[in-house]
Amino acid sequence: MRYFFHLGYLGINYSGWQKHPDGLSVQQVLEETLSKVFKKPMYITGCGRTDAQVNASQFFFHTDIDEAWDFDLLFRLNKLLPDDIAIFDIIPMEGLPHARFDAIERSYDYFIHTYKDPFLNSCSSLYLIKEWDLGKMQQAAGLLLKYNDYHAFCKMPDRNVHTICHISFAQVAINEKGDRLRFQISANRFLGRMVRIITAKLIEIGTGSLTVDEFEHYLIHPQETQLIKPAYPQGLYLSKIKYPYLDISSRSDFVKLLGEGF
Repeated sequence: MRYFFHLGYLGINYSGWQKHPDGLSVQQVLEETLSKVFKKPMYITGCGRTDAQVNASQFFFHTDIDEAWDFDLLFRLNKLLPDDIAIFDIIPMEGLPHARFDAIERSYDYFIHTYKDPFLNSCSSLYLIKEWDLGKMQQAAGLLLKYNDYHAFCKMPDRNVHTICHISFAQVAINEKGDRLRFQISANRFLGRMVRIITAKLIEIGTGSLTVDEFEHYLIHPQETQLIKPAYPQGLYLSKIKYPYLDISSRSDFVKLLGEGF
């Protein structure tokens, strides 16, 4: 039977979701833990791929488990998993739904703080910038809904069959004190480092080193090359995954708390 596992993780200690030989991944830790519990090799398929040190307050993976179990699987997994990975729900599914290919919308949150704070540094990105042009940042974010080819905002676009993404929501907000920012974006899919690259461009716009027109130029002409440098990873959260048959809130309130005041 196929099961969807609903989870969340802090990515600071991992080289991303997907397992690879260059570092410890979230997928590797989960597969090793499941294999230990079921005493046989277990393999899982995630709903996407987060970069190294990127967080997920909501994530899903699926796996097939044929034999029944007579113990509290949720409790046992969470007892064995490290503190920075938590399983929230184990959901039996009918048929063979796919955690990655069936997702119809993914949402990300990116948090910035503009003052040095040791309690924020692991969960938000520090940019020591005093003045932000929020109006221009919001104007640029609004342009994202008008275009759908994000070739120019992908680290390695040639690795994709196509670079078409349909963005349904994009918004920049600043808190009442004016010292923390939040960028939210939703789309049917995202390319490699796309959210962090867009965020970096918005930071350039907000600080005056890039104009809104220059930003839109690469949306109009996506095949033109440009210098891209992604924003820091630790402020980014994959915060919502939506399926035609499954739409639930994250069990963690951390991102909601982090976003209070915006």
